[in-house]
Amino acid sequence: MQQMLEWAFPDAVVSVRSSTRDGRLRVVLVESDVDPGTFYLFDTRARHAEMIVARDEQIDPRAMSKMMPIELKARDGLALHGFLTLPAGAGDRNLPMVVLPHGGPFGVFDAWGYNQEVQLLASAGYAVLQVNFRGSGNYGRTFRQAGARQWGGTMQDDVTDATRWAIQQGYADPGRICIYGASYGAYAALMGVVREPDLYRCAIGYVGVYDLPQLVRENSRDGRSTATWLREWIGDNTDALARVSPVNRANEIRVPVMLAAGGQDFVAPVSHTRRMEAALERAGVPVEALYYPQEGHGFYEVGHRRGFYTRLLRFLDRHIGSGRK
Repeated sequence: MQQMLEWAFPDAVVSVRSSTRDGRLRVVLVESDVDPGTFYLFDTRARHAEMIVARDEQIDPRAMSKMMPIELKARDGLALHGFLTLPAGAGDRNLPMVVLPHGGPFGVFDAWGYNQEVQLLASAGYAVLQVNFRGSGNYGRTFRQAGARQWGGTMQDDVTDATRWAIQQGYADPGRICIYGASYGAYAALMGVVREPDLYRCAIGYVGVYDLPQLVRENSRDGRSTATWLREWIGDNTDALARVSPVNRANEIRVPVMLAAGGQDFVAPVSHTRRMEAALERAGVPVEALYYPQEGHGFYEVGHRRGFYTRLLRFLDRHIGSGRK
């Protein structure tokens, strides 16, 4: 039955979610990189599936952009995997690109499937690059462990190497690349433009952490086990952590920056963003910031989400404009 369903719904993940007691009728969920999910009622005897409801009826899968699995080698030979989404109808050469490092960073990973942010950016005309840098989950314990104490180090190098790979393959226009991320991804975005001032044309940090000594200091209060985790995965040398903190290296940033944060964020306190903004202003770096006092680690109120993504797309258009209107 599973094989039959997968044949009927190619290029999708098909899962049975419930059934009648006799097993004749099954509720089946079909998901893919272009479909957030559609439920069908499948009659196992008649071998017929009838649509019940779509998770989001406003999404037309035919208008979405496909995610292409990619593989490349990091500078030290480590195999890296990820995804490249090319905007539908825009071709595959010299595209403006947004590099999208995931949050976490440890154990979290980008996977094939529908992603609202990726589709938003692709619909605006941008190629979107996601790479599972060392430290990410889903690739074994050794791969995850390789990211320990590598904030601003080899984890960052992996993002850089993936960006350069996209340029070498001809997908990305080297003069129109921006880096954007949330939480750890925001840290990687700001460290990206610190470490590689000529690679990116802008950076966007959303609910991010930018001061590693502050991060360790604040979270060490949560008990001995948390302090041990911080020491093993982030580090305990305050001077070394300060050197890989974007808040202390704002004067090395030469491209415009956009920041966004919530006032009730207890994961990445808003003080990180306010201090990053102030450091950029002192360094003379063009910066714009958006704050929602009642939001937390991510914006959830519809008006706030609309406001943030409207600002984000305008920011990208000004600095690496896609040309798609």
